[in-house]
Amino acid sequence: SLFQPRVFFTLVALSAGSFLYVLLCPRFCVPLCWLSCRRLEEEGREGRLLPEAPSDAQFAGYISVPEGKPLARAPCRHCAVVSSSGQMLGSRSGKEIDAKECVLRMNQAPTQGFEEDVGGRSTVRVVSHTSIPLLLRNQSYFFARSRDTLYVVWGPPRLMSREKTGLVYRALLKVKEMYPSLRLYTLTEEMMAHCDALFQMETGKDRMKSGSFLSTGWFTMVLAMELCEQIFVFGMVSESYCRNQSQPPVPYHYFEKGRLDECRMYLAHERAPRGGHRFITEKAVFSRWAKKRNIVFTHPSWPEG
Repeated sequence: SLFQPRVFFTLVALSAGSFLYVLLCPRFCVPLCWLSCRRLEEEGREGRLLPEAPSDAQFAGYISVPEGKPLARAPCRHCAVVSSSGQMLGSRSGKEIDAKECVLRMNQAPTQGFEEDVGGRSTVRVVSHTSIPLLLRNQSYFFARSRDTLYVVWGPPRLMSREKTGLVYRALLKVKEMYPSLRLYTLTEEMMAHCDALFQMETGKDRMKSGSFLSTGWFTMVLAMELCEQIFVFGMVSESYCRNQSQPPVPYHYFEKGRLDECRMYLAHERAPRGGHRFITEKAVFSRWAKKRNIVFTHPSWPEG
């Protein structure tokens, strides 16, 4: 029958094809396979070497001078919040502070001459409306040289108003005219109200009725919690620190030696019936925040962490 020859020729063809595959594949198939695998490997390596750049986040509570645009920048993974306290003297924290991705400082606290203890970098400087004249006294240091620093200024609406050109806002406009490349921002009225509401929620007291003023430290911590994934606070004492009367006297500011004692200042403000910063109360709030957020206090370390 015709079936047997067909089967025979089919087997011969398959055998010949297998022989040619074994003979030729090492010369052609393997190089082709190697090239294909190499290309896939390189594509994978490129994907690992070139991660997608983090996109800027928008922080609506902070707007630029004079444009009024919200602050936009990439969040920081690790931040150093540097207190202006005399606790920083002798801490030798400078290298540790400068190693953080972002460094937040307050008001007119200088770095020059104190680098070993407080570091030299400044990513963000949070400034009270009352400290603007102090910065203006040393414009070359704060505004001309510090081109990498972003300035965030807070103050009451009557002084910071853009529509009615409040007194402090007018001063900021002049600063911006003198230093056009300066990155200068103010808190919005909504953010100021939010900070007041946060104080009331945390303490049960209306800030205005209780005669309290929020400190620059309060506004700095609020900003840091928005901006930073992990916060390392340097030189801030705990709420219980000043209750120990055996504590050695420490300057209120590390750059103003021998003028005001920190604990005396804190206790006087805490007891003031009106017009006082509630430094100790704020630190009690910060302690609660640290239990919920990634916040570490060091130099000195706090009892709970």
